Amino acid sequence: MAVLVGVGLIIACRLWLLAPVIVASDSMDPALKRGGLALLLKPDPGIDRAGPGSLVVFPHPDDGSPTVKRVVAIGGQSVAIEDSVLVVDGQSVDEPFVDSSLIDGTWFGPVAVPPGHVFVMGDNRGVSIDSRHFGSIPVEDLEATVLLPQN
Repeated sequence: MAVLVGVGLIIACRLWLLAPVIVASDSMDPALKRGGLALLLKPDPGIDRAGPGSLVVFPHPDDGSPTVKRVVAIGGQSVAIEDSVLVVDGQSVDEPFVDSSLIDGTWFGPVAVPPGHVFVMGDNRGVSIDSRHFGSIPVEDLEATVLLPQN
């Protein structure tokens, strides 16, 4: 009986709580490398767990495929890129995981993030298709957060 309960808990955990995924693109490099394994926490992340810096999963607005990006701003904030530097609410943001030399001379925004939305960007800004292209993401569209990148 204990074995059945254990197997049931493992299956339930896999279905509703945690999921391993293989990273399919370079857009989150170096945090998540193509071919690496990431562990997702599947319960609705909501705005409380999807703050700036969080890695979130949502369906891509174009084709619905699962997409992982980093939240850089939340509803009510403004976001811009000024000569490759992320600027939120007029303040530059330190992002040691972004290689700014790859996007030197890049400018974007500022744009306002609507309430109930998050603005997401890939860490590999030169190749990432993100909120700069498809706009902010409604919080209710977030499906999971990334717990453990394993590269």
